[in-house]
Amino acid sequence: MNIALIGYGKMGHEIEKIARERGHTIVCIIDLNEENKFDSPEFKRADVAIEFTSPQSALQNYRRAFAAGVPVVSGTTGWLEHLDEIKKACQNGGNTFFYASNFSLGVNIFFAVNRYLAKIMNGFPAYDVRLEETHHIHKLDAPSGTAITLAEEILASLDRKREWKLDRVDREDQLLVKAFRKEEVPGIHAVTYESEEDVIRIEHEAKSRRGFALGAVVAAEFTAGKNGFLGMQDLLNF
Repeated sequence: MNIALIGYGKMGHEIEKIARERGHTIVCIIDLNEENKFDSPEFKRADVAIEFTSPQSALQNYRRAFAAGVPVVSGTTGWLEHLDEIKKACQNGGNTFFYASNFSLGVNIFFAVNRYLAKIMNGFPAYDVRLEETHHIHKLDAPSGTAITLAEEILASLDRKREWKLDRVDREDQLLVKAFRKEEVPGIHAVTYESEEDVIRIEHEAKSRRGFALGAVVAAEFTAGKNGFLGMQDLLNF
């Protein structure tokens, strides 16, 4: 499979390594200030582009890839206020887009556990809930996309919580989300339910970027040749 990389930071390098290990060809690499490469024959030859950049550049990267007729797999977070535009581009424009706030298999199992636990805890109002995430100091958005996904899944099942708030809450119906930036931490996410009697906590800790990069390459393999808006639930069939 021919793969284009949009973004060539630490994740881009790890994705390149894994893609080559799995027998794929990297036909184009687009890094900062190389937007002209979206129009190159090399980029247009890609079966799929894997995009890990910044919240500020992601949306324009998607538009340029769609204009070149190249499907996109993206793990960039912090741009979701434009999600409807991308979904419409897939539904009405015939484009293909695979998005995940986290490509780790373990994290997506964690998502499933979080949804199940929230449904159970809806029947036990004595437990308050909070969410914490810790990432490396280079991460630009806070909270993480993974934390937002966890929070929204809790809100979908827990009747006593109406919205999530970062760092502080003013009402009992708000879900507290705390974000920490520390050294080179790949990612830690914890959901805690606490009553006066005890504490229930589920946590996922990433050991390195490799799990995220491998998931992105597997998602690219899944996406090639498909149409529409896709995600990890399509890939993993949970």
